[in-house]
Amino acid sequence: MDRFKILMLNPPFLKRYSRPQRNPGVTRSDTMYYPYWMAYATGSLEKAGYEVRFYDAPAAGMEYQEVEQKALDLKPDMIVLDTSTPSIYSDVEVLDKLKAKFPKAKAVMLGTHATAMTDETFSFSKNIDYIARGEYDHTLVELARELEAGRAPKDLDGLSYRNNGTIQHNQQRTLIANLDELPFVSEVYKRHLNIWDYFNPDCLYPNVTILTGRGCPYRCTFCLWTATLSGYKTRKRSVDNVLDELMYIQNTFTDARAVFFEDDIFTIDEKRCVELCEGMMRRGFKMKWNANTRADVSYETLKVMKKAGCRALCVGFETGNQEILDAYGKRIKVEDFRKFAADAHRAGIHFHGAFIVGGPGENLQTMEKTLALAKEIGPDTAQFYPLMVYPGTVEYTRMKERGMLVSEKYEDYLTADGLHNTLIRTQDMSPAELIRWCDHARRQFYLRPSYIWYKFRQGLKDKDEMKRTVKAFRVFVKYLVKPSV
Repeated sequence: MDRFKILMLNPPFLKRYSRPQRNPGVTRSDTMYYPYWMAYATGSLEKAGYEVRFYDAPAAGMEYQEVEQKALDLKPDMIVLDTSTPSIYSDVEVLDKLKAKFPKAKAVMLGTHATAMTDETFSFSKNIDYIARGEYDHTLVELARELEAGRAPKDLDGLSYRNNGTIQHNQQRTLIANLDELPFVSEVYKRHLNIWDYFNPDCLYPNVTILTGRGCPYRCTFCLWTATLSGYKTRKRSVDNVLDELMYIQNTFTDARAVFFEDDIFTIDEKRCVELCEGMMRRGFKMKWNANTRADVSYETLKVMKKAGCRALCVGFETGNQEILDAYGKRIKVEDFRKFAADAHRAGIHFHGAFIVGGPGENLQTMEKTLALAKEIGPDTAQFYPLMVYPGTVEYTRMKERGMLVSEKYEDYLTADGLHNTLIRTQDMSPAELIRWCDHARRQFYLRPSYIWYKFRQGLKDKDEMKRTVKAFRVFVKYLVKPSV
């Protein structure tokens, strides 16, 4: 009997469309995130004995015809497609085309949009057989097992499906408690992806992105990832399990210059973070690395992280206004930002600052206060975006209820070029005005003579930093000189 074959697909859409990132879109810095959620699930399916082909079409530059040809070579029994809100209509169209070629294959959709808007997603196409909601690694393995055995998979947690003309939603799947049972995602990259296709402007290039944990206890109102995939309960891999993968990466990906820890908050448990850093040094892990964190990590921990090879941290400051921070549910103080910045500079760790505008109570004065904070605390790089509200988040519901959501059309989430758009307004600013202010903020931040001189000196001292900066700047510069709208 032939092996049960599965096509895992991050479907084609716009060129360099970064679907797996927290705000999917084409970015001003050519950012392209690894499709790590699908990659982990691919590894779980392979571990269970299935033949899997995994393609990341936007990263590899694959158009639909190439995807179809690869599918014809495989002849899949199950087709699994990722989704995002801005691309959902295209995602469904790709699924319909593949289903026409393989009518006997079962079609599965998953990801952020399919999880948040499950019933609606089913309504877009009769060809969608199943939707795997939330954290889907085990759901896909169990679904494949049932389909391979010829059984109707009706009782699987986390699964939604058609049942005599109605949509049946099984109970939510319990989040995976023991993350050590998951395969190394870097091994999946090695088999299926090309690390040169991926770029994070905050990381040395190329990097390898992994998770050491999933979930976040902080319920930020705009966070799509925790609301749909990773959940609000923090789960961590064991230190030894992470160290084993890091040594595998160092020994296998000889071209890679860095590792990026894409945990929601890498430093959520500072004691474990220190243990992991000490383990890196003890085992001889030499690569530089980046991570996501909150601006409340202690100086003592930062010092150990720096010694273990931490190059930079990504921090969601969001705003320089305490009232808006509180409305977002951040549970942190603006003064904490200043202390973190001083500690990070003192420890010698760069940090990227993420700032958003358009939240509850936002106006021009509060936005300028945020820009002033960004200049004051001195991140190595910074991003300024209007608040992006996606179905499934508290902020989406709140903006809709307050009449601040100007469109519910999914295609409006992106500009014609695929850049992030915004569908919200404030009391006195339109979406276009919010976008123009963000363009203004980027110019004010990046075109300061002091900042240009800082990056020039940095590049002279470190060729890897120069390489990273030049790669990002080649794309980014046109957005500094040309307004978005």
